[in-house]
Amino acid sequence: MFTVQELAAIFTDHRGAADADIPLRQVMTDTRKEKKQSLFIPLAGENFDAHLFLMDAIKNGAVAALWQKGRELPKAVPTEFPVFFVEDTLQALQETSSFYLKKVNPAVIGVTGSNGKTTTKDLVASVLQVKYRTHKTAGNFNNHIGLPLTILAMPEDTEVAVLEMGMSQAGEISLLSNLARPSYAIITNIGESHIEYLGSREGIAKAKLEILDGWQEGAFIFDGDEELLKEYHQKTNAISSGFNSSCRQVIEKIDEQDDDCYFTINQIRYHLPLSGKHNVKNASYAIALALKLGLTTEEIQKGLKQLELSGMRYEKLEGMHGSLIINDAYNASPTSMKAVIEVILRLKSKQHKVLVLGDMFELGSFSDRLHAGVASAITEDIDAVYTIGEHAAKISEAVQKSQPGIQSRHFTDKQSLSAQVQSDLTPDTVVLIKASRGMKLEELIKDLIADD
Repeated sequence: MFTVQELAAIFTDHRGAADADIPLRQVMTDTRKEKKQSLFIPLAGENFDAHLFLMDAIKNGAVAALWQKGRELPKAVPTEFPVFFVEDTLQALQETSSFYLKKVNPAVIGVTGSNGKTTTKDLVASVLQVKYRTHKTAGNFNNHIGLPLTILAMPEDTEVAVLEMGMSQAGEISLLSNLARPSYAIITNIGESHIEYLGSREGIAKAKLEILDGWQEGAFIFDGDEELLKEYHQKTNAISSGFNSSCRQVIEKIDEQDDDCYFTINQIRYHLPLSGKHNVKNASYAIALALKLGLTTEEIQKGLKQLELSGMRYEKLEGMHGSLIINDAYNASPTSMKAVIEVILRLKSKQHKVLVLGDMFELGSFSDRLHAGVASAITEDIDAVYTIGEHAAKISEAVQKSQPGIQSRHFTDKQSLSAQVQSDLTPDTVVLIKASRGMKLEELIKDLIADD
């Protein structure tokens, strides 16, 4: 990645062999894992302080370390061990990643949005790696700590870096954008996630648009169906993509199957191995970007075909008695919950349809209304709705009023909920599991899937 000597040019207050040509091949923040020839960056939080584990870091392969000024170094640290003193190790982590990003100099793609940013990141990376050496955010490493670590995990020969940018408060995307300096920026949509902190969808839109703060004006690709982004339709280097005919890139002629979709953009037919109109739109952003970066239609189609999604996102599992379990428990918002319910409604292979829905977090004073609003997506083609959590009860209550023919129950514990769902499983059953991450609804899966 770089040498201790190069680090000394960034952090000038140091001791030990800081001017030595010692190679640093990776970054260590967790001292429990062996990482040979690594730079140890001790982060401190409310409940932990990695400074306490410097000797463990050295034992597990650290050959240099950053260190917060004013803290006493352990006496056992070898005199020649390079230590760089900084005001704040988190900020120093970000500075180190910025230095490394400039050194590797890939084309940077920043992806944000209320829903679909991880799927879009996966789609973009899958398509671009057909032509370019591509590195992408792993899992949800998309915040002020995860994004620098994603950059520092990048191979030196990376040509394209696809970086997901998450947030919960205003100003967070701006920090990430200024750190990553994306040439290409994508906003997947404006939903209700984090409305508790941002007050309105307008506040959410403003926060998502912070991705343009560090944007290098290669291309800005966004949801062209979103009214709150309409002023960007005519902007230079902006590409609106959506179902509305006013979009620069119009999605047409969608043929949705149980496991995939066919759709047309600019008279070209594409095949996506995912179902759902929301995923078609996510794919359209990847297509717009790929065309901008010189990929052919054949290369784009190859990239879509080889898509591998991050875990717990519309993950199909074989359930007991030949049923189908769809684990979409990674996260949820009102928009994403309604979108995936619509996918279940259009599913043709299973006719007995069961929804297991849990709380959606960070909705604040809007929570009860937004949970109840999910019922608007639930039609008589759904057989059962089971909810769990403090606020999800509003979903089942609303369903009971609007669709009294649907079996609708609220549960207060996962054990009772699991027993109920198990009793519903037949060869013709599909079960959707969807909630915010903190509900940990994936814990239900082990009781529902078929034994190997």
